[in-house]
Amino acid sequence: IHLATENEQYLSELPEQAGYFKETRIVEFIFLLSEKWHLDQSTRYQAVELLERFMIKQVEQMCANRGNAKGRDQGQRSSWSSVRDQIANTFVLRLVSCVQLASKLSLHYSRVTSDTALKFLQSLKYSYTKQELLESELAVLNTLHFHINVSTPLAYVELLLEVLGYNGCLLPAKPLHQLCVQLLDFCYLTRETIYDTLLKIAIENSTPSKLQIAKFLTVKEDFMLLAVGVISTGVFILSSGHWEQVVEHLNCITGITPQSILEFSYAVVRRIVGSTTP
Repeated sequence: IHLATENEQYLSELPEQAGYFKETRIVEFIFLLSEKWHLDQSTRYQAVELLERFMIKQVEQMCANRGNAKGRDQGQRSSWSSVRDQIANTFVLRLVSCVQLASKLSLHYSRVTSDTALKFLQSLKYSYTKQELLESELAVLNTLHFHINVSTPLAYVELLLEVLGYNGCLLPAKPLHQLCVQLLDFCYLTRETIYDTLLKIAIENSTPSKLQIAKFLTVKEDFMLLAVGVISTGVFILSSGHWEQVVEHLNCITGITPQSILEFSYAVVRRIVGSTTP
């Protein structure tokens, strides 16, 4: 109930720029960095969500400052290109800070130390100091008002798997969990393709309008739908005989319709088949 309420609250306050900083290259960077530092699965998702939320707020603040500066002095250097340059110049540093902060929220794994982070940044030819690294973490914390312990789709997946087991679904728990994590990774890394397919299925049209794309944003950011879709797809791949039973249970638990679950699973399976077909 708590996760569902949190998800609904997030969707009700969704900024127009949601998803801008979840493009494949960024997500892949975070996943590879988390793997390099031996971080747990939840940490990499938390880092993605922290970076997304921080960057959106930072861009909003920069644009607001730009507007104020322009009002005061038309000649002041406050062009869009300068905003873009500011973001680009510190983006990798901010990304590393988000991974660091996410690692500190994990109770079961070692956190990423300043020395480790600096060594990595130096390997990319950046010359930041420990002070600058600390200031970057504080910038993320202050911008997000210290609200960094956000729920991730993995939490939704794991909790729903627990509920399914409690409700008597006879599922191979460990292999299903492992497959769901792999599918969640896959959905993050192929996000645009999967949701583009899902949108076209929903509107029954291969050329969605700008308005339809804008309205679909809440679907793309719906963690509950993503978790349900991942579990449904995992069951279909691993134990198709249980698929209808699981979809029925997921519908009862979340209120998401069987049709929506089917469409999401189809979009994911279609992308998997497409990615493995020569």
